[in-house]
Amino acid sequence: MSDKDVILIAYSGHAYVVAETILDNGLNIIGYSDTEEAKTNPYNLTYLGFEKENDFVGWSKEISFVLGIGDNNLRQKVANLIYTKGKLIQTIIHKTAHVSKTAIIESGTFISKNVMVNALVKVGRNTILNTGCIIEHECVLQDAVHIAPGAVLAGNVCVGERSFIGANAVIKQGVIIGRDVVIGAGSVIIANIPDGKKVVGNPGRII
Repeated sequence: MSDKDVILIAYSGHAYVVAETILDNGLNIIGYSDTEEAKTNPYNLTYLGFEKENDFVGWSKEISFVLGIGDNNLRQKVANLIYTKGKLIQTIIHKTAHVSKTAIIESGTFISKNVMVNALVKVGRNTILNTGCIIEHECVLQDAVHIAPGAVLAGNVCVGERSFIGANAVIKQGVIIGRDVVIGAGSVIIANIPDGKKVVGNPGRII
């Protein structure tokens, strides 16, 4: 296997965006894993089986993986499975994204088209920075976070594990978002949000 060969985990929805970026970056997807073979196959990929099966062919290959799972909880669980098998999860960054040289991006993260990651940002493992989002200076994102398209995190924002920031949401500078929080699309968050809450509106309110 070449160091440019990867296996894609999941093959629908968000995984299509990931697959296109992998190919744009000059990598080769030798196949994908999922619960069953996909009915839609826009990139003509080979089905390799389901990664939770003990005889999954990917475990016997000297190859790295790329996560195509949008759901934060599931993505983190599958990532942990891959790590227990001693495998690497690649970070994928679209060529149109701008990532500061001072930013720290942990393994397994996907950074989509036209994303801005500015100075001294820290992004945890297996996180999604989706199309056109802006992560300003000194933000800290823990593992398995998903920042949806067009969202803006002003400076020094902290986001806890597995939290989801919806499309075009805006988080005020210095705000702390807890773990497992869901911020609705278009919301404006001006105050800290505790763990496990769902927030919508402008200004954001807990529902």
